[in-house]
Amino acid sequence: MSVGVRIASGLFGALLAVAVLDAAVRTFLLPRVASVRLSRGIAIGVGMLFRVLAPQRAAYAQRDRRLAMYPPVLLLSYQATWLGMMLGAFAFLFVAAGAPSLAVGLNLSGSSLFTLGTAAARGPGELALSYGEAAIGLTLLALLIAFIPTIYAAFQRREVSVSRLSVRAGVPATPWGILEIAQSVASYELLDDLWREWESWFIEVRETHSTLTILNYYRTPIRGQTWVGSAAAVLDAASLYNAAIDKPASPTAGLCIRSGWLALRGLADYFRVPYPVHPDSSEAISITREEFEIVLGHLAASGVPLLADHDAAWLDFVGWRANYDAIIERFQVLFTSPRTDWSLAGVQPLFEPSNRRGTHSLPVHDTERA
Repeated sequence: MSVGVRIASGLFGALLAVAVLDAAVRTFLLPRVASVRLSRGIAIGVGMLFRVLAPQRAAYAQRDRRLAMYPPVLLLSYQATWLGMMLGAFAFLFVAAGAPSLAVGLNLSGSSLFTLGTAAARGPGELALSYGEAAIGLTLLALLIAFIPTIYAAFQRREVSVSRLSVRAGVPATPWGILEIAQSVASYELLDDLWREWESWFIEVRETHSTLTILNYYRTPIRGQTWVGSAAAVLDAASLYNAAIDKPASPTAGLCIRSGWLALRGLADYFRVPYPVHPDSSEAISITREEFEIVLGHLAASGVPLLADHDAAWLDFVGWRANYDAIIERFQVLFTSPRTDWSLAGVQPLFEPSNRRGTHSLPVHDTERA
C-alpha cells in the first residue's frame, strides 16, 4: 500500500476509535446530562425496531410486555455497536502500522479486541496496537458490567415509591383515588408525608433520569401502573387538594408540585419536549372543566369536603396543572403510559370507610380498578 493510503487509514481509524471512546465515556461515566450523537443514533435505530414489534394498534398489555425488552436490548446494542466500530477502527490502524491488507488488519483487530490470540502481531507498531486494543475491549465490557448495577439500583429506588402509591391511590393510580382513600381512612394529616416522599422522588428522578436516560424507558413491573402515570397522579392530587378541598392549603403539596414540574422540565429539555416557560391560569390544559366537575362529584360522593366555589377551584387547579400539563401529556405518549381518563371517575365504585373497628379492609375491586 502507498504511504498516503496508510496515513489516511491511520487517521480514519484514530478518529473512529476516539468517537467510540467518547460515546462510551459520556454515556456510561459522565455524571451530567450529555447528548451523545452516536448513542442517540443507536437508541433511535433500536426504537424503530420496537415500533414495529409493538405498534400503536396493538393492545396495551401486549405493547407493555414487548416494550419492557427495549432497555436491555438497547444496552446490548450499545455494546455490540461500540465493539464493532472499535474492531473496524483498529483494522484501519493495523493497516497504517504495516498490515498488507484490510482483511489482515481485521484479523489482527479481532484477535486483539477479544483477546483470542489467533493472530500474531509483527513489529513494535502492531504489537502496541494489539495491547492497546485488548485493553480498550476489556474496558468497554467492564463499563457495561459496572453500569448495570447502577441502573438497577436507581430503578429499584424509583419503583419503591411507585409501588407504595398503589396503597394510597389504587391501581392504576388516580389523583381522586389518593384523596378518596385519605378520606376513607381519615388520614388527611398523613398526606403531607406523601407529598414529602414524592418531592424527594422527583428530585432523585431529575438527577438519575437525566444522567442515565435509559431509565426513562424501564417500565414499572406492576401491571397497569407506570412511573409517568404515578407522577401525574401525585401532582394532580396535590393540585386538587390545594385548589378544591375544603381544608387549609398545604405548603408541602405546593413544594411537591414545584419539585415535580422542575424535574419534568429537566427531562423535557433533554428529550426536546416544548412547554410553556411562564404558564398561568389562562393556559389551556388537557383536562376539561366537565372532567374536573366529574371528579369533584365523585369526591363529594366519597365524603371528601369540597370548596363551594367550583369556579375559583377550577382556576386554581388550572394554575397548578399548567406548570406540568404539556410535559405530562407528551411523556405519556413518548414512554407509552396510558393517559388517565378523568371522566371514568363518574362510573368508578367508591372506597368504603375503613378506619373504624368492625369495618372491612379496602375491597379488592377498589384497589385494582380498571
